[in-house]
Amino acid sequence: MQNGYDPSLPVKETSFSFTVTPEQAGERIDRFLVAIMETLSRSRIKSLIEEGHLKCDGVCIREPAAIARAGMKVELTIPPAAPAVPQGEDISFIVLYEDDDLIVLDKPAGLVVHPAPGNETGTLVNGLIAHCGESLKGIGGERRPGIVHRLDKDTSGVMVAAKTEMAHQALSEDFAARRIDRTYLAFCWGLPNPAEGDFEGAIGRDKRDRKRMALTPKGGKWALTHYRTLQAFGTGAALVACKLATGRTHQIRVHFSANGHPLIGDPLYLRRIPAASRVLPSAARAAALDFPRQALHAARLGFIHPRTGEKLLFETPMPEDMQALERSLKADQE
Repeated sequence: MQNGYDPSLPVKETSFSFTVTPEQAGERIDRFLVAIMETLSRSRIKSLIEEGHLKCDGVCIREPAAIARAGMKVELTIPPAAPAVPQGEDISFIVLYEDDDLIVLDKPAGLVVHPAPGNETGTLVNGLIAHCGESLKGIGGERRPGIVHRLDKDTSGVMVAAKTEMAHQALSEDFAARRIDRTYLAFCWGLPNPAEGDFEGAIGRDKRDRKRMALTPKGGKWALTHYRTLQAFGTGAALVACKLATGRTHQIRVHFSANGHPLIGDPLYLRRIPAASRVLPSAARAAALDFPRQALHAARLGFIHPRTGEKLLFETPMPEDMQALERSLKADQE
C-alpha cells in the first residue's frame, strides 16, 4: 500500500487520500495520480477528474492539467462500477416507425439518450432495450447499443436508432457523410439579422468550462448551421428553423449564442438576462425567462433506409411546452 492506496479494495465507492511531497510538486495532477495509482490508466483518471471526483485541499478540481503543490491534500473518489451492459427499463417514448432494422421515435425533453456518469439508468437506451428486446444489446457498442446520433437531454424530437449491425453501420456512415436531412425548431432571444443565413465556425471544448462548447480558432471542428426566421416577436425573440450541415455537440446552441442570439431557456449558454427581453411585453417576457430548458426541438429527420433504399421522412410538431411559449410570445403581438 502506498499513500493509503490499496488496489485490493472491493469494487464500490472508495476514496483515496494522498499528500503531495516536495519531490512530486509541479507535476500535473493527473500525472501525479497515475504515478501513484498504478492500476488506473491516465484516461480513466482524467475522466474521473473531469466528472468531479477529485478534491484538492477540499476544493473540487475538474482540470486534469492542474498543478500539484507541495503539501496539497489530494482526495480521489472512485464511484461504484456500473454494469458493462445497460439493462432494459420501462421508459416512455412515442414510436413513429419501426421495422426489423431500425426504430424512429419522438424523444421527450428531459430524457438522457445513453448511460453516462451521473445517468447510468433511466436513459433512452434502457427504454430501447426493454422495447426491442435483448437482441439490441451490443449493436454499435455495449454502452450505447443502437445509437447512431443523439439529442441533448433537454432537447426534444425525432431520433432514429439501429436494431441491426448493418443498419447501425449504414446510418452511422450517412450521418458522418452529412447525408441526413435534419431540421430543428428553436426560440432565440433577439431577431437574427439577416432573417435568413448561415452561422459558421469551428466548435471545440470551452477551455474555461469543460461542460460547455465554444467557437475556437484552434483545435475545433468546422460547423455550419443554416437558419431561417419563421416568426419575429417584435425584436425581442424569434422562432427559427435550423438545418445542420454538420453535427457537432451543442452546435445550434453554440452558434446562436456566439452570434448574440442565445436560445431561450438555455441553462448552459444563457447566463444573464438578455437585453432583448426588455422589449417584450411583461407576460411574454416572464414566459420566456421562466422557460425551464433550451427551447429546441428536432422537428424533421430524413434518411435512406439502409436495407430497402426507400427515402424516409419523419416530422413532429413542437411539444406542448414550446407551443405554450409560442402562444405567450404571440399574445401581445396580435
